Amino acid sequence: MPNAESRVPGMISGVLLIDKPSGPTSHDVVARLRRTTGERRMGHTGTLDPRATGLLALVLGQATRLASLLTGSDKTYDAAIRLGVGTDTDDAAGSPIGQPTKSLPDDATVAAALGGFVGSQDQRPPAYSAKKIAGRKAYELAREAAPVELTPVQVTVHSLTMTGRTGDLVRVEVRASSGFYVRALARDLGERLGCGAHLDSLRRTEVGRWPVSAALPLDEAEALGREVLGRLIPPADALPDLAGVRLTPPGLQRVAHGNPVGPEHFFGGLPMAAPSGTGQVRPVKLLDAEGRLVALAHSRGGALHPVVVLG
Repeated sequence: MPNAESRVPGMISGVLLIDKPSGPTSHDVVARLRRTTGERRMGHTGTLDPRATGLLALVLGQATRLASLLTGSDKTYDAAIRLGVGTDTDDAAGSPIGQPTKSLPDDATVAAALGGFVGSQDQRPPAYSAKKIAGRKAYELAREAAPVELTPVQVTVHSLTMTGRTGDLVRVEVRASSGFYVRALARDLGERLGCGAHLDSLRRTEVGRWPVSAALPLDEAEALGREVLGRLIPPADALPDLAGVRLTPPGLQRVAHGNPVGPEHFFGGLPMAAPSGTGQVRPVKLLDAEGRLVALAHSRGGALHPVVVLG
């Protein structure tokens, strides 16, 4: 549904779904669409490597304040992992590490090894990543041949399925938590199998509930110019899993100044703030009479306390 707010100067706010081609970085995509739309307040909600393709969710205008919440969504990927040799970047862009292994495991062995990655675990990020060490990005240090010691991060793999194999190329579908590196999965799979492996190709097919089929190819988005703003997903619709309440006019005035609101300021009862998958309590959406998102709030002491105000 077109976002009417995107057509009003100073009211741009929403999420734009882009199908990124192989080649540009995620930052390149943002830069190109800034030029296309003239909107400077723009960011993305989860980096894709330059070689990777697929769904990149951008936040524009006031919705940039929601970036951290949207970044935490689970993501689904189609990946191709090449068995037989690892690389220094853990993907096909890197240099081989050691000699290729000619004797490769059979399908049953590969499938069993993949099954061992399902669940929560600590994952060591790739040396060539944007993780920072003493204020510098890991890939900058790696390119200088400096020692790169990255702290493992806990991630969760919800599902991991081998979808096909041709020779040394294994195709998988993986759905995992935010912060999961498919390149690291390829590296670790090669280590478990004892044959080495690296990521050959990657396509992100889902971010949260959004499928890549709902995204605009980057070149089509650029061709639309500012008309692409009509494709923005309104902020309230971008957070479908959060409970929400509609505020009365006095309630809207209080929230605009960052003040808490009680039952007398909105229609209906106080919503229950359900815990997220991580055990943290999720915020509540505060909406105006038309259903537009004006703020996110935490429920505390019988009142809703704004923590992010969009205006």
